Order: sequence, then structure tokens, then C-alpha cells
Amino acid sequence: MSFVNVEYPHDGVCQITLNRPERMNAMAFDVMVPFREALEAASFNNDVRVVIVTGAGEGFCAGADLEDPGWLDIFNGLTVPGIARRAMKILEDVVRTLQDMHQPVIGAINGAAIGGGFCLAMATDIRIASHNACFRPAGINNGLTSAELGLSYLLPRAIGTSRAFDIMLTGRDVDAAEAAAIGLVSRTVDHEALLEECYTIAERICGFSRLGVEFSKQMLWAGMDAGSLHTHMNHESHAQLFVRMTTENFEEAIRARKQGRSPEFKD
Repeated sequence: MSFVNVEYPHDGVCQITLNRPERMNAMAFDVMVPFREALEAASFNNDVRVVIVTGAGEGFCAGADLEDPGWLDIFNGLTVPGIARRAMKILEDVVRTLQDMHQPVIGAINGAAIGGGFCLAMATDIRIASHNACFRPAGINNGLTSAELGLSYLLPRAIGTSRAFDIMLTGRDVDAAEAAAIGLVSRTVDHEALLEECYTIAERICGFSRLGVEFSKQMLWAGMDAGSLHTHMNHESHAQLFVRMTTENFEEAIRARKQGRSPEFKD
């Protein structure tokens, strides 16, 4: 059985599913490596316009696998500190890959997103949650830190500092309703409707310019690190001018509006 399933449910849409439901899709290293490889392959597949990430069964991702972390050959010959550093690099690369992908990534949060699974969810661009979803920064409950895999960077920017401190320092569960109320997810839907809702969002994105969508994603992430409004507006201006001056997308939008049809952006 493959630990990672890759499907193409609609034109332009790649769905990548963590497929160890019996372990709540825990982040064993022999799962995370093929998961990152699947993400990278989708990123450079020019037929893919949107990526959906979800989990099989009742959980999205339960974080670290406490029973079988999954041995990799790259650990051979290393002492425990060396293995630990290699292991963290594997997980960190997954988060960076999600952010760096050319396409928007929709997180279809179908159930519990715990510890590293919470971090994984936060690394997606758009989060849609089923009513069964919940989020927990598990590290603090295990005598460790809840700050891992970018969570202490991403969460305050998504929901504000006070709420992020509350969740990360108490290690409490955030259910789907609260997640929607505080902006942790875009919206919640019935469990059975989750993927269809994600497909609807993906279909709308697929109707836009590829370059326009890619630049918009990049500018949104870059804005989180911008040193000033002035600097970021310069970046935005160059992206906007690049698409405006090197494509006929704007002219096509005007033609389509006059003709009462949907535009066909050719970039």
C-alpha cells in the first residue's frame, strides 16, 4: 500500500492524500519523503493549476509517529544527534516545499491536525475544514515546545498574537467552529462535502491566469516578511507590470467582458 496517493479528480487539479489512516496519517519519515516528492512533482507539472492536500480516513495528520518513526538509509552511520538533525530537515523541507510550490495549495482538513499535522495544515495556502476537524499544538503537552516546523511564525500571522499565545501555551484543542471564527481556516463544511467544496474553489482558481495566480501566491507569502509597505509595493508593482506588459491577459479580459463570456487567459 502506498503511504501517499496522488489523484487528478478534475482538470488542472492534483489531490495528494496522506494514506495511513490506521495511524491517523502520522508523519513517519518514510511517509514524509514520498509526500515531499509528490509535492515537488506536482509543482513542476504544468498541467496542474491547484493542489489539494488531505488525509485518508478520520484524521488529517496526527503529527509524529510515536510507534514507528520510519527508518531511512540517510540515517545510517549517524549518532542520535545527527539522526535528529536529518529528521528535522526532512520535516522542514515539507513545509518549505508547500510554501514554494508554483500552485496554490488547498488544505482539506478532514479531521484532527495535531502537532506536526497542525504545522502541515498551517503551511497550506487555503484551509477548508470539515466539521470534524480540530487542531492541537501537541508538543507542549508532551513536555516539549509547541513551537515547531514554523508554527510559531505562521500561527500569529494567521490569527493574531494573543490567540496564538493562548493556543500554543495551553496546548488546547481548537475545534472547527472556533477555527473558522478566529480565521485559522477559511470556512467549515459538512464532512461529506469537504472535497467538493475544495474542488469548487480549485475550479474557480483554474479559470484565472496561471502567472497571475502564481504571482499572487508569491506576493502574499512575501508580504508576511516584507520590511515595509514601500518595499512590498515595489515588489507587487513589478509582478503586476510583468503580467500586464508581457501577456494579453488584460486585453482578453476586456474582450470577454464586452462579449459576455468567460475570459480565456493564455499568458
